[in-house]
Amino acid sequence: MRDMRQLLARRFDLEAASISEWRTAWLIGSTTSAEVTPGGGGGGGTAAPPSAVGWEKNSSGRPGARLMDLSAQMDPAATAAAAVDLNIRLMRWRLMPALEPEKVAAQRCLLIGAGTLGCAVARCLLGWGVKAITLVDSGNVSYSNPVRQSLFAHKDCIGGKTKKAPAAAEELRRIFPGAEARGVVMGIPMPGHPVGAAEVDGVRADAEALDELVQQHDIVFLLTDTRESRWLPTLLAAARRKLAVTAALGFDTFLVMRHGLPPPTEEAAALGAGGLPAGYEQAAPAEAAAPPPPPPPRPRLGCYFCSDVVAPANSMTRRTLDQQCTVSRPGLAMVASALAVELAVTVLHHEHGAEADADVPAEAAQAATCDESPLGVVPHQIRGALSFFRTDCMLGRAFGKCTACSATVTDAYAARGFDFLLDAFNGGDYLEELTGLAQMHREAEAALEDVGFFEDDEDEAMSE
Repeated sequence: MRDMRQLLARRFDLEAASISEWRTAWLIGSTTSAEVTPGGGGGGGTAAPPSAVGWEKNSSGRPGARLMDLSAQMDPAATAAAAVDLNIRLMRWRLMPALEPEKVAAQRCLLIGAGTLGCAVARCLLGWGVKAITLVDSGNVSYSNPVRQSLFAHKDCIGGKTKKAPAAAEELRRIFPGAEARGVVMGIPMPGHPVGAAEVDGVRADAEALDELVQQHDIVFLLTDTRESRWLPTLLAAARRKLAVTAALGFDTFLVMRHGLPPPTEEAAALGAGGLPAGYEQAAPAEAAAPPPPPPPRPRLGCYFCSDVVAPANSMTRRTLDQQCTVSRPGLAMVASALAVELAVTVLHHEHGAEADADVPAEAAQAATCDESPLGVVPHQIRGALSFFRTDCMLGRAFGKCTACSATVTDAYAARGFDFLLDAFNGGDYLEELTGLAQMHREAEAALEDVGFFEDDEDEAMSE
């Protein structure tokens, strides 16, 4: 405005000017009067022009025009990235100041399985701004897949040779050009599926590649069809201390759970079986005069296999083709996948991250203070049933004889590597013998025999 006044004074030799300002709807028509003084020496523009004002100092410290590169704003991919980022940040600006979208977006996610669950989890991760997504699968896209698996189309089925993992990664990049998605075609070696001599080298390469992938990522999602296909990823996530989240489907039921992290190696010696601190169960009460000791740490959370008393085996043996397919209600996978991603995001916002203990919603609602994530409670397991439209949060502690995450198993893998895995793949009862499950079975059978013996004696005595 100051420069405009000087221009008017010099050009029209004015001493005063009435300037109308048109800015916003509620200022339309407002008028202000400003005194302007022509340049010295009279009008006509004979005097030297006054120094212009309004310039800002540039990077060199000299007044000049401020330049801005707008080429990025004209790139559709850059515009999409900015829009996605803004949409997530709005949640923090409007509703939740404690939200950390940058932490979520920085996560590198490994998805084991690119089927119905894998596609839905990947899409939900994109919604949270996660860009680094790796999908692992060895299957091909079939004609029944596109209607349930959101990253495939009919064109992917034609010919029957399109691999799921690369096709899903390509679709993610098409949906969001900023996605750093890649697909890895790889089979998952499994217990109960013997490895022949001619297959050893290939299985070794797959196991080593999977271990490397687990180390390169922050969160591992277990989204496969069979129980035994989850064993090796569970073991690797425990050995590398990575957050693992499992989603599994029945016909109208689902399970979503996070795996507890084993203690760091330097702390393992201070812990007993199942993650209990040494002497935890026999801790003596403190003397009355002494201050009470801090409560002992809770035993860690269990993994997908901690509730089992048998080792994973080949679940596909003697099954017909229709029995080998996962049959579930169409909406179930979307519900379970969304819960799996939201559980992982909630854990990331917890003070203790992946090491956070489980919050039980019923207890948290009654407690005066709840050690929870800003996004809410952090459960261990979420089990749902569409037949009742019901969801329950449950808790399961680590099992000292677990065939996947116990110290016995992770130590054996650390010591023997692939040789240990090969024994697990080929040996029907190897894992049960190693962890002590087989001995527990024998002791239980012996106890039942003893009970039966006493019952027989009592029956004989009563008959006499």
